[in-house]
Amino acid sequence: MPSEHRRERGLIEAIIVIVVIALIGGYFWYSHFYTAIPATAPAYKTAAEASNVYVRFDMEAYDLIVKNYWQMPTDAAMSQLFQSSLVKALSLMNIDDASTTLATDDRTGTAELLANAFTYATTTDAKKNLAVGILQVALYNLPPNGRDELLSQTQQVALQQEVNNVNPSTNLYDNLGVPTGASVSAVNAAYTKEAAALAASTSPVAKAQLAQVTYAHQVLSDTQTKARYDTSQVEPTIFSTIMGSTLYINISKMSPTTLSEFQDALDNASSTPGLTSMIIDLRGNIGGSLDDAASFLGYFLGANQYAFDLYAQNTYNVIRTTSDKNPLLARYREVAVLTDDMTQSTAEVLTASLKRYHIAYSVGATTRGWGTVENTFPLETSTDASTTYALLLVHAITLRDDQQPIQGRGVDPDVAISDSNWKSELSNYFTSPSIIAALEKEADQPPIQ
Repeated sequence: MPSEHRRERGLIEAIIVIVVIALIGGYFWYSHFYTAIPATAPAYKTAAEASNVYVRFDMEAYDLIVKNYWQMPTDAAMSQLFQSSLVKALSLMNIDDASTTLATDDRTGTAELLANAFTYATTTDAKKNLAVGILQVALYNLPPNGRDELLSQTQQVALQQEVNNVNPSTNLYDNLGVPTGASVSAVNAAYTKEAAALAASTSPVAKAQLAQVTYAHQVLSDTQTKARYDTSQVEPTIFSTIMGSTLYINISKMSPTTLSEFQDALDNASSTPGLTSMIIDLRGNIGGSLDDAASFLGYFLGANQYAFDLYAQNTYNVIRTTSDKNPLLARYREVAVLTDDMTQSTAEVLTASLKRYHIAYSVGATTRGWGTVENTFPLETSTDASTTYALLLVHAITLRDDQQPIQGRGVDPDVAISDSNWKSELSNYFTSPSIIAALEKEADQPPIQ
């Protein structure tokens, strides 16, 4: 072998040996330090939070508010909010000797203030109550007052059941005196018997019971609403009837089942000839998820269309529709929306959007003006092993068709029934004799159930 080849081979072998030694040495170096260095402890923004779980609990909420609340509060505003909330919480617990002076109007000053205050709560229960009380007062005082809350785990479950339109405290079958899951024929027979007995009484209690029995029968005698109730205890949100050539649909709230109920109403009416107009009654509608409004509007506008804006922390956020246009709506050339002063939240957004696109004209009264969007934000820190908490925060406000906030203003009707000549004004917006007659009859009466 030529000498230059031997030298080249020797050089390569030397390099390989060096690399192997380096890798082995590196492994033992890594292993030594990997096992020797302990896990990094959680990093907290202040010493008070690191040493005091109650301060940590309140300051985590402080940060969630700054990040997710619809306004952008300054550090000074937040520290003053927590200071005044501490004063109120201390007074409710009859602790009057604690210092409530902020050293600095900022986050650090707030944490130090709280840490000092907790030293005056001498028991564990007192410290827990003070930590919770501070947040309850602070959240209540965020504008608009009373919309933001501290929710326990039990309250979070109850809120979700309300959104889903589930009432676990009642059983509609019990109202009729039949077993859960009884057949429609058994439901009808029980209703006939119960209604006859209650109708014969003039007692106010009997009248209230008759209303419960009638409602239970309405839900459980319809195969579609009965199936939903049997599956998940979801009660219906829609009632529909036909008035001449007008389809009347009463929507009591917006829930995850509302769109499918609306589809059922359209399907059921599709076999009725001559329908050309629709009334959507939103009076008394307490609202619901905005996702449901985006889906509902898609039936009229088509998918991925501009639906409405939300305003939060100086930013306008566009919400788009999430469902395809429904061909069954093409026959309804004129649409009216009925509103009153208890039409609120998502129902107000829906009304404003239908007006914006000239899909419908509204008749009735100015809506409630409940134009906030709330969401829950869980707290990772807990002061009590028996429960967890979440903040219910207003994280956006809704806008009406003129881009003004719904909050405190409401959505004004095109035809206000407070005007003495409101019936004559209907012809300025509608041409169908059927829908005009239906509105004249129903707009100043309670919603049809």
